Amino acid sequence: MHDQNPTEIETRRRRLSYRAWHRGTLEMDILLGGFADSHIAGLDDGQLQRLEVLLNQPDPEIFAWYCRRRPVPEHQDNDVINLFLNFKIQA
Repeated sequence: MHDQNPTEIETRRRRLSYRAWHRGTLEMDILLGGFADSHIAGLDDGQLQRLEVLLNQPDPEIFAWYCRRRPVPEHQDNDVINLFLNFKIQA
């Protein structure tokens, strides 16, 4: 993907944050939305692309990976998924 200007990348971050917060289940909204709130500002263009790939996965799959019920498929194993798997919701 090409380098984006600051306005484009901020728009992209806002869209991905919205998607993270609007998953369809409260649990995944909180988990992915909280993750996005904590990390999205520091993600570069490539990491945002990997976050988008993560957000394209079905919630049951993502939740199974997060809970370590299923291993992350090799093609999904990257820095962003590792950040997510180590994310802890602040109470």
